[in-house]
Amino acid sequence: MSARTITLAAAAALIVAACERPAAPAPEAAAAPPPVAIPAGAAQAPDSFAPIIRRVAPAVVSIDTLAVGGAFADDGRMLPPGVVPGFGPRPVRRGAGSGFLISADGYVVTNNHVVEGAQEVVVSLSDGRQFRARLLGRDPPTDIAVLKVDAQGLPYVSFGRQAAPQVGDWVVAVGNPFGLGGTATAGIVSAYGREIGEAYVSYLQIDAPINAGNSGGPSFDLQGRVVGVNTAIFSPSGGSVGIGFAIPADLAEDVSRQLIQSGRVVRGYLGVSVADLTPAVAAQLGIGGQRGALIAGIVRGGPAAAALRPGDVVTAVNGEAVTGAGGLTRRIAGAKPGDTLRLRVIRDRRAGEVSVRTVRRPDELSG
Repeated sequence: MSARTITLAAAAALIVAACERPAAPAPEAAAAPPPVAIPAGAAQAPDSFAPIIRRVAPAVVSIDTLAVGGAFADDGRMLPPGVVPGFGPRPVRRGAGSGFLISADGYVVTNNHVVEGAQEVVVSLSDGRQFRARLLGRDPPTDIAVLKVDAQGLPYVSFGRQAAPQVGDWVVAVGNPFGLGGTATAGIVSAYGREIGEAYVSYLQIDAPINAGNSGGPSFDLQGRVVGVNTAIFSPSGGSVGIGFAIPADLAEDVSRQLIQSGRVVRGYLGVSVADLTPAVAAQLGIGGQRGALIAGIVRGGPAAAALRPGDVVTAVNGEAVTGAGGLTRRIAGAKPGDTLRLRVIRDRRAGEVSVRTVRRPDELSG
């Protein structure tokens, strides 16, 4: 596949026409700007990333999967896995990805899409040990899955939910790109709060090169804390162009903990559909310049039916500002069923506050 390239034209020189007036006296040289003060405690660029990588790499694993897809007969019946009508067994599908140990007794975090549909999962450590793994649970909305291997005394790393990486901070990504095994790359946090189509995740954007096979692997800060789970890249060619996305550590840890405890993730629900408040809609509502999430619809008889109505604009939840539909969705989902949410609402150009109690999402009630 050929890479798409963008060429930018730049002017080679700037020509200034002469003026027919006496030359002004040369201005005095401007004083040099003061050096930028580096905050106390800020992470400095290391001379080498080797000490960090030596410390964390043993906890990063390669994940190999084997899956056999099902097929349908002409009448719509599901055939046994591996059987294709008229063609015999279907070849197995193999996959590879990355993950990392979060405990000495063998809990492994990875991406859901690495293990989804797999009948067999093998986890390989950097020291050559291999273990068959069983799937404890997976959460497609956040693309997180947790595996378990039967072993003790394993190397592990911890989530840095309090690390709060900032744009410009160093990150080190370790994983299994293209099945090559433990590979480390370094870069910076390029942005945070990226929304790339997943309602429940606000991603970190990093420029440490990640490629196919890095999925599920960790990104570390300079203290060796996991700040993100690498999950996607933007690329016109399929290879790394320095735009990668990682699930933030706080969300990944919360989801992983629930999967370990119960095999599933429980989310709050208000029974509303939401949309971004665009400048055009804000102007129509007479609140130009306002940011927030627009209530587009209400489920009849749902938790919010008595408190909200279509056209309301939610600007904060429990005192925290909401700037769009994604932010409101994540705050509702992050609440436990039974929690009361205080919503700051603009209705008919007047601001007020309503309280709504969340319930469990209907699609999570079965099982």
